[in-house]
Amino acid sequence: MKLVSWNVNGLRACVRKGFLDYFNELDADIFCVQETKLQEGQIDLELDGYHQYWNYAVKKGYSGTAVFTKHEPLSVRYGIGESDREEEGRIITLEFDQFYLVNVYTPNAQRDLARLDYRLEWEDRMLLYLKELDQNKPVIMCGDLNVAHQDIDLKNFKSNRGNSGFTDEERGKFSTLLEHGFVDSYRHFYPEKEGAYTWWSYMNKVRERNIGWRIDYFIVSERFKDQLKDAQIYSDVMGSDHCPVALKIEVE
Repeated sequence: MKLVSWNVNGLRACVRKGFLDYFNELDADIFCVQETKLQEGQIDLELDGYHQYWNYAVKKGYSGTAVFTKHEPLSVRYGIGESDREEEGRIITLEFDQFYLVNVYTPNAQRDLARLDYRLEWEDRMLLYLKELDQNKPVIMCGDLNVAHQDIDLKNFKSNRGNSGFTDEERGKFSTLLEHGFVDSYRHFYPEKEGAYTWWSYMNKVRERNIGWRIDYFIVSERFKDQLKDAQIYSDVMGSDHCPVALKIEVE
């Protein structure tokens, strides 16, 4: 099974930049997107053979997630059951026979860290939610998690220490997640690979010089580890300031 996750930074704009060509070429079983930045009725995607599930933010042109899947889920859940956490359209959970898929767009702590406390509360709730799901069946979580976990996960780690996405608090929450029985699939296969980034600033020639961050992930339950086949970063795919990431997993 092939799964793909991509923060498209505005799906309508990404469609104009070739999203559908890439989508059809990749032929994923499940394709997750974050930061759709649209409301219901603002786009009509013809995706033959795929079921579509959307979580729209209340605020127009902001946040939002979607999942396109060839396999119809047993159930679908939006948010984690708290209305004040669902207004931004950041979470979709699909239940399948063998696993849960959780598509996530984690809140940014913001440049001045004004939202750091909110972000840390979010992390605590997400961990409880994922552990609850994991008690029932394995979990695959994907999305833009807005954190570079280790120094190796961003180019300029020294100058960014303490900045949004690379605070000790955010990195610590990621470590805690892994300590509770979850695996960073990319580092499972490529523990020491440098220059593997998924987001680049739009500043001049930053992407050309690969001055980036790895903040998009597939996280899986540890007991799914032996079924992992590969994890990939498609850094050559344009259309957003993020690139797609993929996971190949053997599911019976």
